[in-house]
Amino acid sequence: MDMQLAPAPLVTDPRRRLILFFFLMTAMFMATLDNQIVSTALPTIVGEFGHLERFGWIGSAYLLSLSAVMPVYGKLGDLFGRKYVMMTAIMIFTVGSTVCGLAVSMDTLIAARVLQGLGGGGIMVSIFAVNADLFEPRERARYQSYSSLVLMASGAIGPVLGGTMSDLFGWRSIFLVNVPIGFIVLAGLAFMLPYRKPHRRPKIDYAGALLLAMTTTSIVLATDSSELFGALISPESIGIVVFGVVCAVTWVFVERRAPEPIVPLQLFRNSTFSLLLVISIMGGAIAIGMVNYLALFLQTTTGLSPSAAGLLFILLTGGLVCGSLSAGRIISKTGRYKPFAIASLTCSAIAFALMSQIHAGTPIAFIGAVMMLHGIGIGLAQQVPIIGVQNAAPARDVGAATGSVTLSRMGGASIAISIYGAIIASELGKVGVSIPGVADIKQLTPKMMAALPEASRQAVADIYAAAFSPLFMTSCAIALIGLAAAIMLKPVQLPRAGETTKPQPATAEAAE
Repeated sequence: MDMQLAPAPLVTDPRRRLILFFFLMTAMFMATLDNQIVSTALPTIVGEFGHLERFGWIGSAYLLSLSAVMPVYGKLGDLFGRKYVMMTAIMIFTVGSTVCGLAVSMDTLIAARVLQGLGGGGIMVSIFAVNADLFEPRERARYQSYSSLVLMASGAIGPVLGGTMSDLFGWRSIFLVNVPIGFIVLAGLAFMLPYRKPHRRPKIDYAGALLLAMTTTSIVLATDSSELFGALISPESIGIVVFGVVCAVTWVFVERRAPEPIVPLQLFRNSTFSLLLVISIMGGAIAIGMVNYLALFLQTTTGLSPSAAGLLFILLTGGLVCGSLSAGRIISKTGRYKPFAIASLTCSAIAFALMSQIHAGTPIAFIGAVMMLHGIGIGLAQQVPIIGVQNAAPARDVGAATGSVTLSRMGGASIAISIYGAIIASELGKVGVSIPGVADIKQLTPKMMAALPEASRQAVADIYAAAFSPLFMTSCAIALIGLAAAIMLKPVQLPRAGETTKPQPATAEAAE
């Protein structure tokens, strides 16, 4: 068995690395923020352009293109070097933002959102891959935790910032603000990020890239069927699923024969890689996929106003920050990431089991404590899948592995959102009682609910609490699946920079 050597960092000067990391985080914040910032501006956009029936496509177009290109960018970085691939992604995103800000119709805006997504997907994957070049495996854990905080911050700030900027400067400002930021980041990377040329001849797997993009697009479209086609199960959604399955099967056959596959299939022979993909899918489902439903749960079951419910999310975010920073520091010292995957999913499973028992009269303090526990759970393993696959994959395939795990997290979130929505719709559809002042419980807004008589408001809260109970039990089951995968992980220890280690039974697979 060969000795395992951790590659030296791309930049050795600590100060220069910190400055580069700042530029990278700025680019990540810009790309991830744009998926959230548009939500509060959508009514204003529809008011100007009309076409309410295309409302959902403004968000879906970005998510579709972003998801479709993630693995492709990872592979391109492996083949051509990450510097110029990432700069190309930032340029595409900046151009897309410009077109969004200057859009003259709903069609133009949707097309520009696709262009934004084509760049945004590349930014996210390339940044995680560049982090692997900048920092040795153990130190990377600490900086990856900072990346996780940026992702969370963009999700929390996005809706508020989008609404504020729309009110003050118009909805176009939420896109045009990306233009100067994009050029500043491009200039910083151009001058400060070294170019590491790969030691192999580029061979682009065009067929594999196209088939994978069509597969991921089909998954996202199918999971978003209820919004796009009016029902989760419809002729359109069934046709999309069948098409996606055909593309996926064809992709496997193509990748087996490709000299430089987009996602090398031999990666899946490594149990560490496969298990971390499962953990990433489940993590995306219970973290990203649950955010909007937690907000709905708080406002309908507890009777809290949107602003008051938002305060409880501070506890979730605080738990995430504590969990992520603590895990990053400890992993950087010990080199062990498996315990944090186990602890993370255990915390989330317990949190969702407790949430399933919450009723309308549950004390707010208890709900806040459970949300903090869930936040700690998310934070503890936020960076584990990326760190793990980057260590498990051969150096030549780090980009492809990073793209795969990033896509899996987004895919898990998309599928979970659809499942959660179907559960809530099904449970509310079973309501056979008539509530005074309530024509259709599904159309109740928090403001309308607050205006109801006390008895009616209590009845609505009880119905929603009962509807959310199976949803939270489903989330608990998802967390337990991830926990089972985490327990099966081998206890790999990350090497230090320049450290040569003999692969042990636990790490032998990662070195192959």
